[in-house]
Amino acid sequence: MSKAPSEHSLPRQVDPRKFAQQRIKLEGMIKISALPRLAGAVAEPTGSVAVELAFGIGDQGEKVLNGTAKAQVQVICQRCLEVMPLELEGKLSLAIVWNEEQAESLPKHLDPWITGEGAADLYEIIEEELLLNLPMVAYHEEACVDKASFSSGEAVDEPEPANNPFSVLEQLKGSPK
Repeated sequence: MSKAPSEHSLPRQVDPRKFAQQRIKLEGMIKISALPRLAGAVAEPTGSVAVELAFGIGDQGEKVLNGTAKAQVQVICQRCLEVMPLELEGKLSLAIVWNEEQAESLPKHLDPWITGEGAADLYEIIEEELLLNLPMVAYHEEACVDKASFSSGEAVDEPEPANNPFSVLEQLKGSPK
């Protein structure tokens, strides 16, 4: 049974390799306003992201970060253009690596988290995962716009204009060589 993340905020800067060696687990909240790219992608940057993270060592000895990030955000429905709630959930399954070479040798189920030496920005990787889980087009599940408003009436065939600019090409096409 999973307990809800505590109301305290997560640290922004962590040493991921040290945390993995010590198998540290973190739970907490991040305000959406602290994630500028996510705040810009939603209609109202209010609320918080509930985060549960577990650092550890993987099957092949790699340092890993697994966890979830969940948030209730407000987005614009692209049918009715009204604000609507959307449940976002990102699942993290990352290997902590130094460079691209190490990233290429990872097992397929792990995505790389390329970090330098020392502290890394935890908020950035959580924000990235949530952005990847935003739908390309958000809309209500139920019909929010009357289908009749999509129709403009009977289809009408328009006559071809008398001065077709391609009529000269039509004549050249038909003439013998």
